[in-house]
Amino acid sequence: MIKLENLTKFYPSKLGNQYIFKRINFEIPSGHNLAILGSNGAGKSTLFRLLAGSEYPNEGRVITDLNLSWPVALATGIHPQMTGRENTRFIGMINGVVDLDDYVEKVQEFSDLGKRFDLPVKTYSSGMRPRLAFACSIAIDFDVYLIDEVTSVGDAKFRAKAKRALLAKRHSSNVIMVSHNMGELRQFCDSALVLHKGQMTFYQDLERGIAHYKAL
Repeated sequence: MIKLENLTKFYPSKLGNQYIFKRINFEIPSGHNLAILGSNGAGKSTLFRLLAGSEYPNEGRVITDLNLSWPVALATGIHPQMTGRENTRFIGMINGVVDLDDYVEKVQEFSDLGKRFDLPVKTYSSGMRPRLAFACSIAIDFDVYLIDEVTSVGDAKFRAKAKRALLAKRHSSNVIMVSHNMGELRQFCDSALVLHKGQMTFYQDLERGIAHYKAL
């Protein structure tokens, strides 16, 4: 269960507070692979960050009894001064991984970083950091994976590998996904949450949600 209770989010501006959500009460149904849809400025990324806990509402709260990942493919929480191995162990520790050695081995293998796994992350290319972050996330059994533009992860070979891993996770977990790629959403998702003018509409059928979004 993910419940939004009196959720309010705004950003200050010279014209006053610009509200994205205002006293929203909404429960996102469990057991669905959910696409978040909406036109530019509808609040897709804001909602995503609120669910991930990387931003906080101005009022209200997000309530959940599920174990949500951080945004998959984003290098959130990766410290540039630490090596890939050190980052992995730290992430494993704060997420309650019991067998850290096994976890580190899985991340090292999946990330395909080779010897760079033991170099500081600040020396990584822009494509290597999200590969490490993705590997750290996919090696933990979350209830829900938050996915933001999975096609941006690494090169074509790694993107294909990442997609296969996420598709395999659907047997035991769910996904909440933001993407501009309708083909990608159709591949991963079965339902939709459409955002429009501060309101949310859930569609159990993904195609109905996409049709509503395209009609906005």
